[in-house]
Formats: sequence, structure tokens, C-alpha cells
Amino acid sequence: MDALDLARWQFGITTIYHFLFVPLTIGLSVVVAALQTAWHRTGREEYLRATRFFGKLFLINFAMGVVTGIVQEFQFGMNWSTYSTFVGDVFGAPLALEALLAFFLESTFIGLWIFGWDKLPKRVHLATIWAAALGSNLSAYFILAANAWMRHPVGFTVDEATGRARLTDIGAVLTNPQAWSTYVHVLGASFVVAGLFVVAVSAYRLRKHRDADLEMFRKTLRAGLVTTVVAGAVVALSGDHQAKLMAQYEPMKLASAEALWRTEAPTGFSLFAVGDVEGSRNVVNVQVPYVLSFLATGSFTGEVEGIVDLQERFEQQFGPADYVPNVPVLYWAFRLMMGLGGAGIAVGVAGLWLTRRGRLPEQGWMYGVAVLALPAALAANIAGWVLTEIGRQPWTVVGELMTAASVSPGVSLGEVAFSLSVFTLLYGALAVVEARLLWRYVKAGPAHVTPTVAPGAPVPAFTY
Repeated sequence: MDALDLARWQFGITTIYHFLFVPLTIGLSVVVAALQTAWHRTGREEYLRATRFFGKLFLINFAMGVVTGIVQEFQFGMNWSTYSTFVGDVFGAPLALEALLAFFLESTFIGLWIFGWDKLPKRVHLATIWAAALGSNLSAYFILAANAWMRHPVGFTVDEATGRARLTDIGAVLTNPQAWSTYVHVLGASFVVAGLFVVAVSAYRLRKHRDADLEMFRKTLRAGLVTTVVAGAVVALSGDHQAKLMAQYEPMKLASAEALWRTEAPTGFSLFAVGDVEGSRNVVNVQVPYVLSFLATGSFTGEVEGIVDLQERFEQQFGPADYVPNVPVLYWAFRLMMGLGGAGIAVGVAGLWLTRRGRLPEQGWMYGVAVLALPAALAANIAGWVLTEIGRQPWTVVGELMTAASVSPGVSLGEVAFSLSVFTLLYGALAVVEARLLWRYVKAGPAHVTPTVAPGAPVPAFTY
């Protein structure tokens, strides 16, 4: 083991932990804004209580997302200085837009929303949460545009004197097909997570405290289910487009995710495989015929390149090296992403049927399934992120900079081990704080954060 191995572990762990909060807050900001809009339009107190209750849960997760995101930034300078030097001129533009435009918009209006309940006009206060939600979603686009550039670099040249990538076309970076396609997919997945978060919290409250705020949680349960199903359709459609882009720009990732060793036409989609990685073959492979060809090319008889053939092509193009990522990890990450994500969406569909015409399920286990759908959706998001990042290996910037050449040259194994230990303890403490806060507010219910307000009276700001 060397510094490179631990640096990759550290960045992977911190990124995954941060990504637990990112999709949730992206989707939940819009859900809270929609609940407040319903209160603004109808004047019904249950919508106000729902806004305040889920707004507090949104703020807890937003704060955790900010804290865990800051930790990530330190690693670029500590462990990945060579990478940072190479990409700095290109990444500077989208990340500056994310900080100066999106994040400032988001954080400023969240502050106005928190403290403006009894100070701002009702319509202006409603606009602040929508502005915060817009900032949250814009922030995601700029970050994903930077990440997409690593997988499909465009709009740049490499300065021969410095060896650094130099931005030549910011428009190409921001309109990168990998960027907008990934954004739509991540946005859909974020709303699935947010929808199932609302479903899980509502299901718990209905199961344990049905007499308290029954009407409010019945409405939020339905709202969460509708959000999940609609967003699930977006995930499925955008995932199809992602597969076609993968075949075009990242064929090795697609081949590894399917354990496809040799180029085939037509190609089936693998449901279950047991592979011999050293022998470049599958011992067992249960497939659905023609499906992978359609996903990758739009034709049921299309050709999909295999791992062995791609390795030979890349050796001729880039020189001798191992261009094959971790096939078992990619294969099962792909299936976990689809399987767990599909299970969460199925819970949404089943839930809509079971709660039609004002009904609520009587069986306790159904509420338990609704609660478990949330960690399943979070795990699906993490699996998708693992697929995206490990599938790019051995590159940090595809075709330009390899991961082995990206690590800081002056950082030792011991230094990375020390920082990894510190971050692990920090994240463990943050996890305890997060869990205690969420459990406290969910268990206490909306009465803890939402006092009854007389019609026409100003609503007090949040208290903690």
C-alpha cells in the first residue's frame, strides 16, 4: 500500500459521505417550497405545519452537506496537487460560478427564509425558499459540469510550456453532453431520495403517532409518493441516455459494468455473472438477449465493444498500461444502483395504489417497507456514484491525466494515513450528531417546531 491507495480511499469515503446529503437537500428544497406554496394558496394550517416540520429536517441535512463539502476541498491541495495544477484553469470557471452564483444564492436566501417568517411579506418569504431551491439545483449543475469534463474533456488545450489544461471555451464545458445528461439523471435520483425521505418520515409518524397530525402526514405521504414516481420516470429515461453516452465516450466503463470481455453484436444484458477476471471470461452469465445492444446503441443488433478489445485499442492509442477498472466492483455497483433504485420506485407506485381515495394501509409492515425504501434509495445513489468514478479509472481526466500521476508528490503514506484517521473520526462524530438531531425532531413531531398560529398572525421564525 502506498500514498496513492490511501488518498483514493480517503477521497472516495469523504465523497460518498458528502453525497448522502447532496441529493436529499436538492430534492427536499423543492418539496419544502412546494409545501409552503400550498399553504400560501390555501391557507390551510396542515401545509404550514408540514413546511415548518420538513423545513427543519431540510436545514439539518443542508448544514451537514456544507460541512462535509468543505472537508473535500482540503484534499485537492493536500493529496491531489498535481491533479489540481493540471485542471485548475478549467475547473476554476464552473466552480467559481457554483460558489459565487449558486451557493451564495442558496445560502443567502436560506438565511432570509429561516429568519424572515415574521419579518417579510408572505409572498416575499415564499420567494426566498424558491430562490434557495433554485440555487441548490444550479449548484449541482456547475459541479456536475466540472465532473463531466473529467470523463469527456472539451473546450481546452494543454499548454506545452506548463503542461496544464487551459480553458478555451467555457460554453463547451457547460454544454458538455455528459454534463447535462448526468445532471438530469442526478436530479431525478435526488427527487427520488427526497420523495422517499418524506414518505419514510410520514410513514413512521402515521405508524407510531396516527392520532397526531393525521391529516398532515396523510398529505405529505401522498406528496412524497407522487414525487418518487414522477422522478423515477425521469431516472429511467435519463439512464437510457446515459448508457448511450457511456458507449460513446466511456466504452470501457460500460464493458466493465456488464463484464463483457469480447466485442459482441448483438449483446445481451447480464442479470447475474460469476467471472474469472484473470482469465478474462465469465464462468456463469445469465443474460437477457439483445437488451445491452439496445441500451448502448439504440439497435437490438448493435455492436458493443468488450474489455479485452478495448484494452488493446487503448494500448495502441495511449501506450502500455492497464486500462481496465475494477470489474467486479463496477458490475455489482451497476446492479445495486438499478435494483435498489427500482425497489424504491416500486414502493412509490405501490404506495400510491394503497393510499388512493384517502385510504391508509392498515398493515404495520407496509409502513416498515416505506421506511426501509429510504436507505435503499440512498444506497442506489452511492452505487451510481461509485460506478461513475471507478469506471473512469485509471484516469482522473480521461485521455489526459492518469490517477497514478495525479497524487501529490510530497505527501507520504503516513501523512495520508493521519489525515484519513482524523477525517474518519470527524465524520463519525458528525454522523452521531446528524442521527440524534434527525431522530429528535422526527420523534417529537411537528408540534415541536410548529406552534399553532392564529389566522392572519405572523409566523415566528425557527427556534432551535
